[in-house]
Amino acid sequence: MKANEGTTDRIIRVLIGIILIVVGFFVVKATLGIVLGIIGIVLSLTGAVGFCALYPLLKINTAKKTEE
Repeated sequence: MKANEGTTDRIIRVLIGIILIVVGFFVVKATLGIVLGIIGIVLSLTGAVGFCALYPLLKINTAKKTEE
């Protein structure tokens, strides 16, 4: 898997992911909290890895040529 997320994209994903994890698992209760938490986990993982599975399907690549 080649990286398809740029540095800015990755930072934003991780930050939003952490916020969603905290809000989802510690602030909002019930099903909505679990859903927000899982979305946060997915965003954090894709930001950490640098690859988003939806980007190739949508033909998006925010990584610079030197980051690949």
